[in-house]
Amino acid sequence: MTKSQMIAAIAEESKQSKKEVNAVLDAFNEVVIKTLKKEKKVKLQGLGILAVKNRKARIGRNPATGAEIKIPAKRVVKFRVAKDLKDKVL
Repeated sequence: MTKSQMIAAIAEESKQSKKEVNAVLDAFNEVVIKTLKKEKKVKLQGLGILAVKNRKARIGRNPATGAEIKIPAKRVVKFRVAKDLKDKVL
């Protein structure tokens, strides 16, 4: 589902204009980004948890040449799906 499809579906379901829904989704994205930068965790009730994790440095392989390369440590965003959502979808 694309963003425009999501906006259209939410607008139809909530009886709001597409412009209003777009503004809310953009604001939601900004709040999630700011919260992840500051608190490192966002719980989305019924969906799951977005969390910032630290990934250790490790040795990997270049798939084309097979040569070992060093992959530096970095921060990544991970999503853990809520049990309720898993049960409903699967």
